[in-house]
Amino acid sequence: MTVELNLIFLLIFNLAEDLHHINKSGIHLTLHKVHGPCSPLSSSQPLINILNHDQQRVQHLNSRLAKSTVTTISSKSQKSRPSFKPKSINIPLKPGSALSTGNYYINMGLGTPSKTYPMIVDTGSSLTWLQCQPCAIYCHTQLGPIFTPTASNTYKPVTCSAVECTGLEAATLNPSSCSKKNVCIYQASYGDSSYSVGYLSSDVLSLGPSENLNGFVYGCGQDNDGLFGKAAGLIGLSRNKLSMLSQVSSKYGNVFSYCLPTAASTGTLSIGKSSYDPTNYKFTPMLTDPRDSTLYFLRLTAITVAGNPIAVTADKYQTSTIIDSGTVITRLPASLYAALKVAFAKGMSKYPTAPAFSILDTCFKASSAGIVVPEVSMVFSGGADMKLSAQNVVIEVETGTTCLAFAGNDDDTGVAIIGNLQQETFKVAYDVTNSKIGFAAGGCK
Repeated sequence: MTVELNLIFLLIFNLAEDLHHINKSGIHLTLHKVHGPCSPLSSSQPLINILNHDQQRVQHLNSRLAKSTVTTISSKSQKSRPSFKPKSINIPLKPGSALSTGNYYINMGLGTPSKTYPMIVDTGSSLTWLQCQPCAIYCHTQLGPIFTPTASNTYKPVTCSAVECTGLEAATLNPSSCSKKNVCIYQASYGDSSYSVGYLSSDVLSLGPSENLNGFVYGCGQDNDGLFGKAAGLIGLSRNKLSMLSQVSSKYGNVFSYCLPTAASTGTLSIGKSSYDPTNYKFTPMLTDPRDSTLYFLRLTAITVAGNPIAVTADKYQTSTIIDSGTVITRLPASLYAALKVAFAKGMSKYPTAPAFSILDTCFKASSAGIVVPEVSMVFSGGADMKLSAQNVVIEVETGTTCLAFAGNDDDTGVAIIGNLQQETFKVAYDVTNSKIGFAAGGCK
């Protein structure tokens, strides 16, 4: 144990030099601190910050897909592994307002003895990481203590020759680097001035009182900044081999579900084959896009307002669509959004219009508490649909001003994204083994 602790101290001591080497080799991106979460958000601007962050995330997702010209998407069922236990784990899922973020988080246990940390849940990311002491370069302000590797009896750094290190680029879209002590260095960047850099590590993951996973691989961040609010880090739930889902799949199955809560409800992240009851869901095929096989794609086939399809031709629905827990506002191709806002505005004719607010350009002079909105539904291939309630359709951006909570892309080529505001209170199941995504209304209690 003394030898391992000495190695950890040596790693931390040399991190600044290791990261300087990354800068010189061109791997570490130059990222500017614009609105870091260590700076208190003023009460008049949190939504502006969240929407700006959201737009930058959308641009980042589009840039990931733009790196390839392949556009064919397919549904590919995966064979079930033979030894899955018919069990699941249920973890409370909370809105991120307490952490100054528009995302959702769980409390994740790590280390021996285990301590819990508030972690953002992100279906669009692969690598799980959290801030680590002694924050050799920089750590943003987080809720609760920062993880201390030397305090865990089971902490281990991952070597540069390990398969997890060689697979980092597929998980983070950034090449790994190697420290002078032969420890793998990761860099996760998110296209919005948010990033984490540190050592790839392994430790005991705890997701419940008796639910532990030995050798869980994650990033131990020594240089972290950006729009993570006061979260300790981020949990990756994508289809990459390094994601939390993939790492726990041999024990629970390659399936998870969640209900994203409002401030007045209780949400849950459930992992495992029995994490949902299929009889309560409507399913659509989970598609794979070769441009980024880790994201969750599905086919949007129709949008209705007050029961009537919006006025577009069928070919306008050919754009790839992602469902993503980390994007707040649903994005639509320009043609679809233009038709949606015309139909929606027609149903809101009794309310005076209001100026645009950030990326939201269809606004009305009304409070969200008393506003009456036409029902909006999104329909997917296979017959699954999301009949959205008012809280999924509009958002009060300022006192007395409420906006349609959808936004348009610049043109029809950008990816459509089903955001978390539209998913709130729905139970959403991701059955990776059987390549299907399910929706059930009224999932949060």
